[in-house]
Amino acid sequence: MARRSSDVETPAPQHRPDETVPEDAVVFPPAPPADRWAEDVLGAGFQARTLPLLDDDEGEVVATLVRHVPADDAGALPGTPSSPTFSVLYLHGWNDYFHQRELAREWSALGGAFYALDLRKYGRSLRAHQTRGYVESLSTYDEDLHAALRVLRQEQGRGTDLVLMGHSTGGLTAALWAHRHPGALRALVLNSPWLELQGSAILRAVSQPIIGRLARLQPKAVIPTADLGFYQRTLLGWTEADGPVPDGEEADPFVTGWNPEPTWRLSPGSAVRPGWLSAVLAGHAQVAAGLQVSCPVLVMTSGRTLLGPRWSAQMREADTVLDVDQIRRRALQLGPLVTVARFDGAIHDVTLSGREVRARVYSELRRWSGAYVQR
Repeated sequence: MARRSSDVETPAPQHRPDETVPEDAVVFPPAPPADRWAEDVLGAGFQARTLPLLDDDEGEVVATLVRHVPADDAGALPGTPSSPTFSVLYLHGWNDYFHQRELAREWSALGGAFYALDLRKYGRSLRAHQTRGYVESLSTYDEDLHAALRVLRQEQGRGTDLVLMGHSTGGLTAALWAHRHPGALRALVLNSPWLELQGSAILRAVSQPIIGRLARLQPKAVIPTADLGFYQRTLLGWTEADGPVPDGEEADPFVTGWNPEPTWRLSPGSAVRPGWLSAVLAGHAQVAAGLQVSCPVLVMTSGRTLLGPRWSAQMREADTVLDVDQIRRRALQLGPLVTVARFDGAIHDVTLSGREVRARVYSELRRWSGAYVQR
């Protein structure tokens, strides 16, 4: 996927303050153009373009597509093929956006043309007039995905095999899309997908009517929720409270920090609203009833969940957001061919865990892809 100089322009420097920016005082980095690729905020080897979508009740709506260009990336892995043999489209989670350079490089090395989508009202696609991350049905994202797939097919050919990958809420969205579009995917890869409400299906059954009523009456009201800042802390690097840095890991991003853009990933988290939560609960109910994802599915989780009111250094080795036991149980209801991989020591986004854990994640991804994706 060679870059043409006429297709690229460099955006202005992004805003990166020293402290978390309040949600009501966000200053957004500049948006990429809609008619061509431009160098992304991730730097050389990553390009982005805006995908215009239909307006909604809040006004203008867009998604943003990011692609990896290994030929321009000094960090591309040795032996990365110059001609990809399949395509990958990645969907981020809640209060998130695409920033996983290492993940893109691993997929590219496997022969994938890697793309990632910042969904409407998230990350690069968030606009000042919008309610962050808000939709009232997860199927609304079909428009975002289909706009991205049009670009993929133009660039890679209509017959290219497609792998869809999703993390957390993006994993739920990806699974539901795959269920509604049988035959569209070569494979589905889910990284800690949010497949059930924390607690139990009974809690979902009790809370769903209450949330549904709130969604009808005050869909954008803010629901008080637990502080998820502990997960954000695992992304920002080592602190003295974590104890000595492991030998030989001083330069690893898990120690130095993954440095997510604070205007796109809030700490402790973005507001939860009834209309959005009702959409998620409806998705959980669909999964509980059983999906029919026709392609092979890989579900990756941490080895354990650790929730608590106080920070613990052990939270750097566990999922502090979702119940991994629930994920693994629900994973078996996604389709007829599901592989569940558990990674002890992983955090909620298993691809942002410590170096040794990430090595195991990518080793398993390569092995699984060799069986079900690569031809």
